[in-house]
Amino acid sequence: MAVDGSGARFFDELKRHLREAPSRSLASGGMVLRDAAVLAPLFWRSGEPWVLLTRRPMTLRKHPGQVAFPGGGRDPSDVTLLHTALRETQEELGIAPDDVEVLGMLGTMPTITGYFVTPFVGVIPEGVALTPNPVEIERVLEAPLFRLRRGTRFVYGADRESWEWEGSTDFVWGATFRMLSQLVEHVEALRGL
Repeated sequence: MAVDGSGARFFDELKRHLREAPSRSLASGGMVLRDAAVLAPLFWRSGEPWVLLTRRPMTLRKHPGQVAFPGGGRDPSDVTLLHTALRETQEELGIAPDDVEVLGMLGTMPTITGYFVTPFVGVIPEGVALTPNPVEIERVLEAPLFRLRRGTRFVYGADRESWEWEGSTDFVWGATFRMLSQLVEHVEALRGL
């Protein structure tokens, strides 16, 4: 995967950090939940790490209009949850599994929509050709990890913590907010590299 020297060094350190300082997983609380997995696809641009996110169409029955990582429920044919994350990323964005260098995973967590999600972190080449599936993806978003800022947005009748970034009206909240928060903690620990 073609990443310049500083990017390659950063992603090597992130891989080490994900392994040595794992994110805290949240228990399912005894609920019976469906296994799911997502991928946080990272790339290096102009001296800093970026992450791809997706905006779901308002026509979807589950998670309409939300900003999320590519991913979904585990199929019986998925050997592991990593297979789920990579399969879903290919289905949603057209990114082939061979184009993803998996760095590790974040903490697992339950969602209020009945899933137990395992988030994986991977590096993709900057400028990789994307073919978003219009049924599942309204828009692909790119967010600079060093320049995310915390905010609060009124969503579904309550104030919710969010991640926002300059130049975008989109924001991340809910389960994706929690996953992105874990990723930001790892990234911030390595910011000086």
